[in-house]
Amino acid sequence: MIDFENQTDLEINLDDIKEIIKYITDKEFELIVVNNEMIQSLNKEYRNIDKPTDVLSFPLDVSCPGMPIGSIIISADYVKNGADKFGHTELDEFKLLLIHGLLHLIGYDHEQDNGEMREKEKEIIEKFNLPKSLIVRVED
Repeated sequence: MIDFENQTDLEINLDDIKEIIKYITDKEFELIVVNNEMIQSLNKEYRNIDKPTDVLSFPLDVSCPGMPIGSIIISADYVKNGADKFGHTELDEFKLLLIHGLLHLIGYDHEQDNGEMREKEKEIIEKFNLPKSLIVRVED
């Protein structure tokens, strides 16, 4: 189950992302779509980085049956710009950012692992025939 809140004009249909979510986890989580101003504010408050970013993940430290595993916040501005920059649809860009954020929620951390998160992203991107741009971006 997804607690979905879209605070922007980006059109996202949950039916378009459910298959990817089910492939990654069966746990409940919160998914919020915001603008760059809001994600910058959150990035500054929680990561002490005063600039917008594409996606933030906030895993819950407590594991309790039936509790959500955390929150994912995606910037609609980054979705739109990424789609333009990499030449694919906004939906595909949203899916790529969702995959990245959701993997963080379930415990992956590309900043500390030995490439496991990148490999999992690649696996999911290939399974769902998504653009390879996320893989290219992180390999640079």
